Amino acid sequence: MKPGLVDGFVGVLVFSLTLPATRAAVAVLDPWFVAFGRLALAGMVAGLTLRLSRAAWPDALQRRAIVRVVAGVVLGFPLLTTLALRHVESAHAAVVIGLLPLLTAVAAVIVAGERPKPAFWLFAIGGGACVVAYTLAHTTFDAALPDVLLLAAALLAAYGYAEGAVLARTMPGLQVIAWALVLALPISLPASLFLLPGVPLDAPWQAWMGFLWVAIFSQYLGFYFWYRGLARGGIASVGQVQLLQTFLTLGFSALLLGEALDPWMLAAAAGTLLCILGARASR
Repeated sequence: MKPGLVDGFVGVLVFSLTLPATRAAVAVLDPWFVAFGRLALAGMVAGLTLRLSRAAWPDALQRRAIVRVVAGVVLGFPLLTTLALRHVESAHAAVVIGLLPLLTAVAAVIVAGERPKPAFWLFAIGGGACVVAYTLAHTTFDAALPDVLLLAAALLAAYGYAEGAVLARTMPGLQVIAWALVLALPISLPASLFLLPGVPLDAPWQAWMGFLWVAIFSQYLGFYFWYRGLARGGIASVGQVQLLQTFLTLGFSALLLGEALDPWMLAAAAGTLLCILGARASR
């Protein structure tokens, strides 16, 4: 198994539950509370981890890179997807994941200076086309604003992935996201406390489990594997593993939320997997 591939897949497996878990949470809880609360809870856990591990304070260059990570994957992607999922199903939002690996490859070129071979781009575009074609064929798009929010979220996530992966070459991946979450606490914690009085504490357990998943796993622990994989195996190359996230998300959406699923997903997933392997071999 090539370096970074297993780590990348574990990260994708964790992330694949993000949209269904968020959907379960915002079905009952205020989406603004879910958006800021997940960041605040993850930030407090991250701060405790940094304290206990006696992690060194990032230097000036690292701090600037962490600010960019905050903009991409700590504030940008969670806030925009949470707001969009108030209006659309997680299966609908999975189109974001169809575009994200290709956008991540572009970000790898711009941010990290990677130079994939032409064959890589053919496989990357082919994999993205499989995911997007399947999603478009099985989703009714009748909400323009949520789609704009999801596209903006994908752009910010790709940027945050690339910045974080570069940073993970000089510090552990878990510290990258931990410092980013701690840096965001002056925004996320006051916002969460302000919104807390309006939160129904007797909400169904499914809503709270969804909230806890996106806070602890999607927003924090999953990034340890994801940034480690991107740093070890190449941002553009390992980023293509995320093409599988759409199909994993659709599967979890069907299993946990009862959303529709069909056999064509298997064919599209198989085609996507072949493109991932081709992109990996041609990088």
